[in-house]
Amino acid sequence: MTHDPHFGTSLRRDPSQPGGLAARIDAQLRERLEEAVDFVCLDVLVQRRRALALPPPSADSPRDREEFLRSVRTFLERMKAELLPDLGAEPRAKVAAAEATPGDEDARLLGVHVVLARELPDYWQRFETGRIVYAKHLESGGESRGLLGRLFGRG
Repeated sequence: MTHDPHFGTSLRRDPSQPGGLAARIDAQLRERLEEAVDFVCLDVLVQRRRALALPPPSADSPRDREEFLRSVRTFLERMKAELLPDLGAEPRAKVAAAEATPGDEDARLLGVHVVLARELPDYWQRFETGRIVYAKHLESGGESRGLLGRLFGRG
């Protein structure tokens, strides 16, 4: 039997996806994490805006986009800080390797969470708990605001 590179993989797999099983699992996990974090942070942003009687965020607004990205980074950093103490030496080394990979800070941070999700059997339960805590923290006004916002009681 000859090996044909065009038909050697599953028909359902996109040819641009990684080829190895571990790489495909990591890619799927990264995609699920991106979706979950986007949902958490966008939901919190919308709820916070609603509570402050502000308009919903707009995808066309650079300011709204930056606020969203800041929220994503904050959420992921807090989750990482919460989860790291529970790791042994080997998983910590994997996290350190993910933190040292080339790319932008957001991609590295997401890569850390891919490692955490693979290493911690209860990652998704703890993610849900972290989501609730993060939302309550922001609802209570725990997020730092600018000087004028603090003076005038706005976001």
